[in-house]
Amino acid sequence: MAMRSKKRMGWDQYGVTTPLHKALAGLRRINLDGLRWRVFDAKGQVLGRLASQISTVIQGKDKPTYTPNRDEGDMCIVLNAKDVCVTGRKLTDKFYRWHTGQERSLKDQMAKDPTEVIRKAVLRMLPRNKLRDDRDRKLRIFAGGEHPFGDRPVETYVMPPRQVREMRPRARRAMIRAQQKADQQQQGTTNTRKGKKKEEAKAELVSA
Repeated sequence: MAMRSKKRMGWDQYGVTTPLHKALAGLRRINLDGLRWRVFDAKGQVLGRLASQISTVIQGKDKPTYTPNRDEGDMCIVLNAKDVCVTGRKLTDKFYRWHTGQERSLKDQMAKDPTEVIRKAVLRMLPRNKLRDDRDRKLRIFAGGEHPFGDRPVETYVMPPRQVREMRPRARRAMIRAQQKADQQQQGTTNTRKGKKKEEAKAELVSA
């Protein structure tokens, strides 16, 4: 009976917490009345942009009733954490460090626990105050595409389209000048080749 009760609670036979236990932990301390359950799909999303959207929802900044000293954010469920993307060379250049002296690259951390990567990114975007722990409890991250909150009225969060900033006039002019210079150099090389061919032809006629 004890073993069965432990399995129901999310513990395995060795006393180690399972992903189900971690997902359901701390829900009793959250006032779920009036909260929306928002589902984020991290597959193919850039880590920083995804974390910024999650931090906005988890603080309640997308609501007209937002107040900085009150915790009015919604529950956030993140799926497919293992398929999140990063830009540049962050996969090998970014490191996580602990006070014990241990350090681990982003690539190694993704292989070990991809959920912790998103959690750290979101927590570091939240203000460091008394509401931070309560907001952390509202964040549930899963490496795969399944979650145990099927009985809740979940809503799929649609990520806003990426807005690419237009090139500044100064940078545009520099790019045009560089392109013109490259075209001139290419045209100059072609002219020199034509001149060499003409000289070779004249030399052949003179020798003949």
